[in-house]
This record gives sequence, C-alpha cells and structure tokens, in this order.
Amino acid sequence: MSAPGRPAGAFRLSVLIPVYNEVSSIREVLERVSRVPVEKEIIVVDDCSTDGTDRVLADMALPDLKVIRHETNQGKGAALRTALKAATGDAVIFQDADLEYYPEDYPILLEPIASGRAKVVYGYRDLSLQKPLLRWGNRFLTWLTNRLYGSQLRDMETCYKVLSREVYSRLNIESDRFEIEPEITAKVLRWGYEIFEVPIRYSPRGEKKLSPWRDGLPAVLTLLKYRFRPV
Repeated sequence: MSAPGRPAGAFRLSVLIPVYNEVSSIREVLERVSRVPVEKEIIVVDDCSTDGTDRVLADMALPDLKVIRHETNQGKGAALRTALKAATGDAVIFQDADLEYYPEDYPILLEPIASGRAKVVYGYRDLSLQKPLLRWGNRFLTWLTNRLYGSQLRDMETCYKVLSREVYSRLNIESDRFEIEPEITAKVLRWGYEIFEVPIRYSPRGEKKLSPWRDGLPAVLTLLKYRFRPV
C-alpha cells in the first residue's frame, strides 16, 4: 500500500543509515545511494560523530535526505530506532555508512517485496574474504538462529535487511548496540514471516567497530532471549 499523497501503485523505499565517525566514506555512500534508480527517502542518524562526519552531512545537498543527530553516542541499534520512527516508505532497508555493501544491489533486494512475493528480504554475502574469526562467528550465529527458530538462513548478520511496511511498523528495536541483527531476525521469525534471501556483493573492510569478543556473546544471548519470551 502506498503512503498517503502518492499515486496508487507507487513504491517508495526508506533507506536508514546509522552513522558514527565515517567521515572518509559517508559522502560516497550517500551519493551512491542517491543514484540508485528507486523512489526513496534517505534518513541518516548521526550518532554523535566526533570526526567531522557532521560537517560532511551538513554540506550534502541530495533530494529527500533527512539528517537526525544524536547529541550523545547511543549505539547502532538506538540510531536505527530513531530512523525507523522517521520512516514513511513502503519498505525500509538498512544501510551501513562504510563501503562494504553495494547500494547498486537495491533493485534485486526490493523486487520480491515490490512484486508481492515476500514481506522480508535479506541479502546474503560471500564471507570468504572476511577475517577467519569474524567469518566463523557469523556462520555460528546463523547456524544458531536456524537451530533455534527452524529457519534456513544463509546470513543472519547481514546489514541488508529489507522489511515491508507491514513488518517494520511492528518493529520496536530494544537493543542499543550490534545485537539488533539477531533481535530483528528473531522477531521477524517469531511473527511467522519467511525471510527471502538473495545474493549480494560484499567487500569486507579491514577495521570493524564490531568486536567478535565484545559483541558475539550478546548476540547469542539475544537469540536465546527472543526465542523464549513474548515478542
């Protein structure tokens, strides 16, 4: 269903981008997102960057770009929670502010939703170029998700999650940090939605804000929590 004020049949995407200290990449990411031939709004939540990212964002003049700033650093989950409240599209996609993912893949991710074949779409990555610890951590979390929830996912931790309005309007993100990936997946599966997966391009960067030690155990606990409590 289209939002009020748009022609019947028009499909609009909300691109949600949490940002923290990505001054070297945010301009290119936004320019690439803007060039994707899809009707969209771009919602950036700057989670109190201190490296000049805010100045780059202030200098960007792109159509349908909305920038929201957190005055204190709250975490990726909190930034996406803020972005979701501002979203008005027929679907949302989560976009990281680094250069690991390819916005040019949006059309293949959106097609199953736009055509009515799916309510939720994930883009699954080739993880072979990731550092071994991260790669095996990702594979373990996906395996655990499938064991706990009876799913057959290839890549639970992917950033590229596309949710139709029906799904994202139900979503209240509770996690403040990187546990958002298992939280969103757990809730979607508990609600009874099938997750449609499509292959995407992926270029892992060397340095990651996510730590396999600091963030791995919370991800496991999150999967366990939402498996056994009401959602």
